[in-house]
Amino acid sequence: MNLAENLAHTTREHPDNVALKLDDAELTYAALDAAAARVAGLLRSRGVEAGDRVGIMLPNVPYFAACYYGALRLGAIVVPMNVLLKRREVGFYLSDSGAKLLFAWHGFAEAAGTGAEEAGTDLVLVEPGGFERLLAEAEPVADVVERADEETAVILYTSGTTGTPKGAELTHANLRRNVETFVPLARVDDEAMVLGALPLFHSFGQTCGLNTAVATGACLTLIPRFDPGKALEIIDRDRVTVFEGVPTMYAAMLNHPDHDSFDASCLEVCASGGSAMPLEVMRGFERAFDAKVLEGYGLSETSPVASFNRPDRERKPGSIGIPIEGVEMKVVDDGGNEVPQGEPGEILIRGHNVMKGYWGRPEATAEAIDGDGWFASGDMATVDADGYYFIVDRKKDLIIRGGYNVYPREVEEVIYEHPAVREAAVVGVPDPELGEEIGAAVALKEGAECSEDDVREHCKEQVAAYKYPRRVWFVDELPKGPTGKILKREIEAPAEVAEQNR
Repeated sequence: MNLAENLAHTTREHPDNVALKLDDAELTYAALDAAAARVAGLLRSRGVEAGDRVGIMLPNVPYFAACYYGALRLGAIVVPMNVLLKRREVGFYLSDSGAKLLFAWHGFAEAAGTGAEEAGTDLVLVEPGGFERLLAEAEPVADVVERADEETAVILYTSGTTGTPKGAELTHANLRRNVETFVPLARVDDEAMVLGALPLFHSFGQTCGLNTAVATGACLTLIPRFDPGKALEIIDRDRVTVFEGVPTMYAAMLNHPDHDSFDASCLEVCASGGSAMPLEVMRGFERAFDAKVLEGYGLSETSPVASFNRPDRERKPGSIGIPIEGVEMKVVDDGGNEVPQGEPGEILIRGHNVMKGYWGRPEATAEAIDGDGWFASGDMATVDADGYYFIVDRKKDLIIRGGYNVYPREVEEVIYEHPAVREAAVVGVPDPELGEEIGAAVALKEGAECSEDDVREHCKEQVAAYKYPRRVWFVDELPKGPTGKILKREIEAPAEVAEQNR
């Protein structure tokens, strides 16, 4: 079944429910469905057919949903793109996917236009007013084009931490089943108000935000660019019941100087994903807002949800929960053998959520998914006696100091406990004698004071001698990706710090 059937079904059941809010602007399901039908008509008039790729380079505005479901309605494949991509990156995404047309926000016309021109892709600029006039001229496509479960619905490009980004092909069944399993976990129904703070071009915001709201008749209240004060204001104003975010969003809201002036008592479910949440941030957020945070886990390649803490079962702080219904997970060593309980190993995932493969890259697909359907995540974790998973770190983030394995997350947890620390990231710093030394980039809370030695001594008391950070430096902000996830690959120790000998 075509994923776009979810919108058609909800429109029949709840036509007058507000589907999307952007401050004072509201769009009902009937209006969203009508807009999607006209987008499909516009695409058809531009020569787009079922199976063709359509790029969407739009921020969190209602037009995103109209273009997304309009393309799917026609049977096309959606290629969501970060609005901050530069010309060369736009050209790569469009060329690699062979996209026939790109919907791009008018504010990013230059990068989108030159990138589309290089790729030979038709460009439609989305500008309030002008886009509505364009749609008014299009003949609406009344019916949703049939697509088989195994046909590709979306190509999500991974962030390309190593080499060129790869396009994960997610099928209609991948995305539909992931939504179906997530709905009861997040307790989303036709009366829910979901905060749309995660970018819709990212798998977390798309599946758990947009597609989940559309499948249930809930309202998604949008924030085009995340700001902690704005998020708190919307939670209070719109009586948000479901908040989905990455740990840095939770930390930013917790550290907002006026957070106690907003009423967040409406929050019923807070879901965290994207990266492991520091326990200190989780405890602080729950104390400040009297809301329970449920951590989950997944990747673009897994649609994205693979595991989640159940709202009706024991929640173990620091755990990403247990596999969702219909999904299996296991932890293995480098030889592919399951490791003993409590020992770290790489997470493998198998189930309805695992992608079809990487677009046009059969070798990369074969490397990622074995003959039995197990997808290698690249994340290290342990499993306890109850089957709860605990992320240790990314496999590639492991630091080997003088032969000893150090998992950055363990050290970061300790640093976050320092009262002056707002954010921290632990990385390996090249060292001629040890191979790698432990380094920590630290951002302090506003007005807080703390020295490098303070951080070192704080850690020294709580972790083994080979684990505490010898190299410490302070930054105003840590580099972050589009969802707010800290990008360790962009963190480098300043030259004077890297050359220290301690």
